[in-house]
Amino acid sequence: MSVQHEIYATVPLGMAGLLRDELAEFGAEALRPTRAGVSFRGDLEVAYRACLWSRLASRVLLKVGKFPAPDADALYAGVRQIPWQDHMGPDDTLAVHATGRNAALRHTGFAARRVKDGVVDQFRDKVGRRPSVDLRAPDLAIHLHLQGTWAELSLDLAGSALSRRGYRVQGVTAPLKENLAAAVLLLLDWPAVVDAGGDFVDPMCGGATLPIEAAWMSADRAPGLDRKRFGFHGWRGHDNSVWLRLLTEAEQRFEAGLHRKPTIVGYDADRSSVSAAQQAVVAAGMSGRVHVERRELSDAEPPARSDGGLVAVNPPYGERLGEVGELRLLYRSLGALLAERFSGWRVGVLTGSEQLAGSLGLEPAGRDTLYNGALECDLLRIELGAGSAPAGDATRDATGDATGDGVGEDAGDEAPKESNAAPNAAPNAAPNAALNAAPMVTRDAPGPGSDAFAGRLRKRARHLAKWARRNDVSCYRLYDADLLDYAAAIDRYEDFVHVQEYAPPKTVDPARSAQRLADILALTPEVLDLPAANVFLKVRSRQRGRAQYVKLGAGGDFHPVREGGHRFLVNFTDYLDTGLFLDHRLVRRLVGELARGRRVLNLFGYTGTAAVYAAKGGATNTTTVDLSNTYLGWARRNLSLNGLDEHRNELVRADVIAWLGEQQQQRWDLIFLDPPTFSNSKKLDRTFDVQRDHVELIELAIRRLTPDGMLVFSNNFRKFELDREALGGLHVEDRTRQTIDEDFRRSQRIHHCYLINRS
Repeated sequence: MSVQHEIYATVPLGMAGLLRDELAEFGAEALRPTRAGVSFRGDLEVAYRACLWSRLASRVLLKVGKFPAPDADALYAGVRQIPWQDHMGPDDTLAVHATGRNAALRHTGFAARRVKDGVVDQFRDKVGRRPSVDLRAPDLAIHLHLQGTWAELSLDLAGSALSRRGYRVQGVTAPLKENLAAAVLLLLDWPAVVDAGGDFVDPMCGGATLPIEAAWMSADRAPGLDRKRFGFHGWRGHDNSVWLRLLTEAEQRFEAGLHRKPTIVGYDADRSSVSAAQQAVVAAGMSGRVHVERRELSDAEPPARSDGGLVAVNPPYGERLGEVGELRLLYRSLGALLAERFSGWRVGVLTGSEQLAGSLGLEPAGRDTLYNGALECDLLRIELGAGSAPAGDATRDATGDATGDGVGEDAGDEAPKESNAAPNAAPNAAPNAALNAAPMVTRDAPGPGSDAFAGRLRKRARHLAKWARRNDVSCYRLYDADLLDYAAAIDRYEDFVHVQEYAPPKTVDPARSAQRLADILALTPEVLDLPAANVFLKVRSRQRGRAQYVKLGAGGDFHPVREGGHRFLVNFTDYLDTGLFLDHRLVRRLVGELARGRRVLNLFGYTGTAAVYAAKGGATNTTTVDLSNTYLGWARRNLSLNGLDEHRNELVRADVIAWLGEQQQQRWDLIFLDPPTFSNSKKLDRTFDVQRDHVELIELAIRRLTPDGMLVFSNNFRKFELDREALGGLHVEDRTRQTIDEDFRRSQRIHHCYLINRS
């Protein structure tokens, strides 16, 4: 009888039930789902099948020991009781990854080091030599999980995450993880659709993850078939004969599955996404089975001669300003398209926004909760029978009521910060300095939804005014596309109001859009009891290339406002940004609280607001780095406005990444790192993407910290996922929820904030 092992397969939240069913097909026994995985028993063949065939699992962990570990000494002693020579040799390499914590072991990086110490010390005592550490490609990957006073050690048989299939050649913004895409397809019963002769369409395919996973599934292709290395390859307990037999079986199944050829199509309007998708299709070996082409959403259609099938789509959720308002209209267009052209098809829509889901106008037959990283999403399962039609175009709030009392979703901060380039602006964002100066906006009579808008704005204003008085806040967000048809963000800066209209899609009647904007501009000063001349308007649309850096105007009007006992200059006319990102209010306060007695480095310094908080909080000195002369000049004025001089508050014009690489000797006790979401400034010789480049940036910053220093890292990319695995040697504390204030509380993804140190 083969040896049975205790194994645990990890999986993203919401997918444990699916993984249990999948593991049962591999022959796993004693299956026990948990919130983040499934425990089971099985021999090596079962474990290898999970590594080779699982479309859902992230890791496959073979348990080697469990023992009490109330503190670091007990953890070290327990590690030394495990016979590590059964698993590796003294000349092999290892890496340790830790999860969980207890009262005495609060830092995962420290706990991982104690495990490593226990392993290498055992070898040194027994054979006089010790294994070395290799964090990227170790011979043995060890996983520690702490729960209460207990520690559990496992061998990571996968090595790197199984969700990384290897077919992504060119990156796209916030791609859908492969195992999440597989879960979507399984929940929509794609295999049954294939058996019935159905086809597949993704009208917004991005990097083509859904089409590729659909093609692999229909062809019975093992996700790990072409993977060069698994974690078990360097393990002494590996049985290569079993593994080779399973590989041969997988190759035979794939060859047999190739005869099934459903038509699989992906469309996307973005050229770079289509290019990335086409490269991924080739890398996945699915050329000729997956067709990707550039099409606007309005041009998406079923394949020729198709009798039906599955539409699966992961539309954007609205990660930045302008998108929630625009996306409500996009979702409405998507719903109308599906109802009109895909009658009789099964549809699945994965969305992270309940408000946007309501804009589809299609009643789901069911919904499943999944997680895209930390973001809770709904997979809406829709059956489009003949005659399906989306809901009408009534003005409604986020709950679908016509009263204006619902709670919508905040669209985002004023902009993804482009502070390493130039002030954020757009050539078509007209700088309408005041209500009565707004061109092409007339209001002969109120629109049909104007009462609902006025009621919603009045309710929010009453609620937030009380909160603002209690907390000494004078600048805050009042309204953010709360009603479906009144798509704007409205921010109050003491006696001034900054309105940013989200530019509507081309599908929206310009006259209707102008009417709603006129309602907003007429009713806002009336509801807030302010002069019309104190209301400033900008039209916000997504910009591309250098267009996003063009200055709007040259009014030069700066207004001092208060925040946290400090004063800052804001500008409502010259740039798309006002100079004060309201959602970062509590992040700035955190920096100020941590700054006392410390040397502070403020990277991507913007208008110097964090430097002011740090200096007034008791920092011994501050250094602010930004590439924009405009921002640095603005920062200089903010420092002066608060009685701070440049002798102890240095301003440096430089490319942050290059500058960090040059600072070989300098060290700081506190670093505030708040990069832009994306930058392609002509002043740089490369682009910057916060999701792609954050690990490199954080590691550069950490090297400039004193041994007990602290990094405060934040950004405004809503779909951002911190690569904790790549930062495994650091202690990371997520402070996002604690730094989102009341006026942004309805949108928990408005920004991300972490405290990071060497632990």
